[in-house]
Amino acid sequence: MTLHASCHCGAVQITVTRPPSSVTSCNCSFCSKRGALWAYYPPAEVVVSREDAKSVYAPRVVNQHHFCTRCGCTTYSITPDWSVGTPGDGDTRIAVNARLFDDFDLEAVRVKHLDGRTGW
Repeated sequence: MTLHASCHCGAVQITVTRPPSSVTSCNCSFCSKRGALWAYYPPAEVVVSREDAKSVYAPRVVNQHHFCTRCGCTTYSITPDWSVGTPGDGDTRIAVNARLFDDFDLEAVRVKHLDGRTGW
């Protein structure tokens, strides 16, 4: 079952191959100020279309945070894959802002809490 996400104005649209089984709430300065809940996917499972209004904020080389230049919504981030402790060379994953999923019940999935404030 595919799942669609879009920013508020619809200029950036995202399709993923499956609903997330969990989402992550991070308390680092970026995530807490953005209010995003992240659903992680391998790059092959995410299609971003209508990227004409997309821009990137990358204060550190490690993460690329994408947002819509028209409405300002945080849409997704490209991050190293830390799921096994340490990322391998070039291993990345895409963190889609789960709050942007259309017709998806966020209350139905588990929220994992990540201590990004002291862990980074």
